[in-house]
Amino acid sequence: MKNKTNGLVQVGLVTASSLVIASMIGTGVFTSLGFQVVEIKSIFPLLMLWIVGGIIALCGALTYSELGAALPRSGGEYNLLSKIYHPSLGFLAGWVSATVGFAGPAALAAMALGSYLKTVFPGLPADHTAAIAVILFSLIHGSSIDIGSLFQNFFTLLKVALILVFLVAAFFVEIPQDITILPQSGDWELLTSPYFAVSLVYVSYAYTGWNASIYIVGEIKNPRMTLARSLLLGTMIVMVLYILLNFVFLYTVPLDALSGQVEVGFLSGTSMFGASGGKIMSLAIAVLLVSTVSAYIFLGPRITMVMGEDFAALKWLSVKNNKGIPVNSFYFQLMIALIFIYTSSFDQVLIYASFLLILITTLTVAGIFVLRIRQPNLPRPYKAWGYPFTPLIFLVVSVWTLTFVIIDKTFESLIGIGILITGLVIYFITDRKIRIK
Repeated sequence: MKNKTNGLVQVGLVTASSLVIASMIGTGVFTSLGFQVVEIKSIFPLLMLWIVGGIIALCGALTYSELGAALPRSGGEYNLLSKIYHPSLGFLAGWVSATVGFAGPAALAAMALGSYLKTVFPGLPADHTAAIAVILFSLIHGSSIDIGSLFQNFFTLLKVALILVFLVAAFFVEIPQDITILPQSGDWELLTSPYFAVSLVYVSYAYTGWNASIYIVGEIKNPRMTLARSLLLGTMIVMVLYILLNFVFLYTVPLDALSGQVEVGFLSGTSMFGASGGKIMSLAIAVLLVSTVSAYIFLGPRITMVMGEDFAALKWLSVKNNKGIPVNSFYFQLMIALIFIYTSSFDQVLIYASFLLILITTLTVAGIFVLRIRQPNLPRPYKAWGYPFTPLIFLVVSVWTLTFVIIDKTFESLIGIGILITGLVIYFITDRKIRIK
């Protein structure tokens, strides 16, 4: 699980993989289907969304594995884009991570946790419950990597176990839906429609986290090999679970009942176990979300920490305790997460956060071509399998998705662009006056 070097704890393959799994399995898979069913009312394309999303995530993971092994420093896209392109693009990636990339999803997952707990315990205030969860997990991960790793591994294992129990239970439902996974008339047209492209945004949000261990590569034991293994192992496990979960949702709940609904897991649980079973399902999903909130809280401060090492104005974010933990970055992320909890709207934050994250990961994946041309002799302990096709598949689908998002969700896209422009202004002010040499 971990290894100690120079007195500091380093994470191993199990923890790195669990961070990938925990970062992905959260609010997205238990909410996305309801939005997709509004425009896509056929089983085959609905399941294909999750297969395509998984393939894209795997292509991204293969590419990131090569980039992370060649440029092994914590910070994720901030580090990679700074070295491949220009520090300004790296700063923008870090800015996105610091604002909506981690604090936002952590807050949204905590809000979902609070909402699901409220269905079981009606007297609980959902927003305060979410805030308490964020504060508690920040204290755990901000005090010890050792304890934080144990906490993360335990709840990730519990998450996977609960999902497996849920999958098995679905096949004992009394009145299942009469569905077929084979393509029907009109399904192939749906696969190339704007509805499919926009629905991929929700899927991409659910798969967000396939690159999780890249953010702590500087704290991973034997990062040049462990990084690739953790990304691929975690992504493949989640892809299989996602496809099975969405099949179960479609198998247990009518399409019309799913349309426009957020609490898809609750509806499926109620269908399988009755009203009381719905509450049990809500409690189980709340437990699942613990590791998701925990993972985002664990990862986020590593980006702002590296930014603090590079910019004098942000140096306070790089301050570490005697265990090597960036404590000030934890406080900073906690503050932003609490602001999200008490002010944010789930739907809009999901869209513009996904828009920005797809844009940043697209630039990063394109960087594999730039780096191979500019630095052909750079040591590459791991080379992306299927190059150049795997990164090209990722890029084509990502650009296609972004195009339709801009057309169909113009307002949310403009919010995302506004966040980028704000970050760029901050960068140039910082870069000209107080950039670390």
